[in-house]
Amino acid sequence: MSSLHESRLVMKFGGTSVGSPSAIEQAARIVQQSTQSWQQVVVVVSAMSGVTDLLIRGATTAAAGDEHTFLQIASQLSEMHTAVVDALLGQGPERNGALDAIERHLAEFQILCHSVCVLGELTPRALDAITSLGERLNARLFSAALRRIDVSSQQVDATEVIVTDSHYQHASPNTTASRPKAESRLAPLLEAGVVPVVTGFIAANPDGVTTTLGRGGSDYSAAILGDILDASEVWIWTDVDGVMSADPRYVPAAQVIPVLSYSEVGELAYFGAKVLHPRTIRPVIERSIPLWVKNTFNPAFPGTLIERVSREVHGTVKAVTVIKNLSMITVEGRGMMGVPGIAARTFGAVASQGASVLMISQASSEQSICFIVPADTAQPVMHAIESEMSAELARQDIDRVWEMPEVVIVTAVGAGMRGTPGVAARLFGALAEQRINIIAIAQGASECSVSMVVEAGEAAEAVRQIHDRVILANGWAAS
Repeated sequence: MSSLHESRLVMKFGGTSVGSPSAIEQAARIVQQSTQSWQQVVVVVSAMSGVTDLLIRGATTAAAGDEHTFLQIASQLSEMHTAVVDALLGQGPERNGALDAIERHLAEFQILCHSVCVLGELTPRALDAITSLGERLNARLFSAALRRIDVSSQQVDATEVIVTDSHYQHASPNTTASRPKAESRLAPLLEAGVVPVVTGFIAANPDGVTTTLGRGGSDYSAAILGDILDASEVWIWTDVDGVMSADPRYVPAAQVIPVLSYSEVGELAYFGAKVLHPRTIRPVIERSIPLWVKNTFNPAFPGTLIERVSREVHGTVKAVTVIKNLSMITVEGRGMMGVPGIAARTFGAVASQGASVLMISQASSEQSICFIVPADTAQPVMHAIESEMSAELARQDIDRVWEMPEVVIVTAVGAGMRGTPGVAARLFGALAEQRINIIAIAQGASECSVSMVVEAGEAAEAVRQIHDRVILANGWAAS
């Protein structure tokens, strides 16, 4: 891309993209190249691959009274990060500063875990403080790696830039409060030609207490910064060539989708695609900021462009996804017909168990409601509904509440499905050819997805059939 006046690019590198010395070196070279074609570049980094899981393990074992595991984890983390220093930073002040930062952050980790162990309690606030250390460590090392290849860079802690509420573990950003902080902290660096390396995943509440945006939240961090810094584009660097038409583990012939709309990506993220954090697209939708998904290890490949307006494609369906480990709960009874409030009470009972409902299907006769929940919540949800509906069950207005275990949701996604006759027939026909039974069906209100519930054992074949007989057979590859 040619240089534009005051063009501003936000780039995010995920855990596998910065998961080893060689990966960090590769990512740093990508940043170096980008500074040649973009006037201002902001980098967001995740923790090294596996680090956040280790930090969580240290914290949770400490809360259980284990005084040793977190010490072992601290030693393991020291080895991981010191290997980066040894490989990339050579000798001198840069190396010494990085080693000091590693020692300081891991000492903080041990102090926090020791406190958790003494108290026997791990609060969400404490867990945010502990899990934030992975990004803090890696941002320091990545910034140093950039300076070693003559890219002027400075680490910036996102707690200085992004303001959120105090919902620890899943904080929501306040863009109005964040914008002046970001401009004050980052704009002087950018104007001086410095590449800020910002910690992903973390932020701070109005009192300056560290919060996190949820697992995978570094994508979200990049999009938030793209919004509040008026970025021209946001690039998400990962370990795949872009958003795929299906999971390659199920469909070896899966291909990269060149262009997707915001609504299509939202459906894909919700229904199991792992490339993007489900909330990533929110901050860029209002601003119509283009978002790219690219491969750190294949940077010449164009990747997937995500934009506001969907482009028409041949075949209408662009991708097929699957969500596993689910159960279907059905509430049925002839006495339900025309009785107001049954659905509200049912889902009130579901909410009381903290269970998420992934899909709902109701018979037009109102004699049954079925919905999909994660398998591990099915039994508590059923007991809650039976308790709520005890009177209706006693007088047989509701005949039974029952579970069908081991089901999956297979979802076909594509904005071109809207208003296109025959799409559902092709989807159902593809499954019928292999005698795959569809248990329940739902179409999203956005009309760019159709979801089908099938037995778990038929998930892989269902995905392959839709991909081969609907997506590829109807000309998607030529779009």
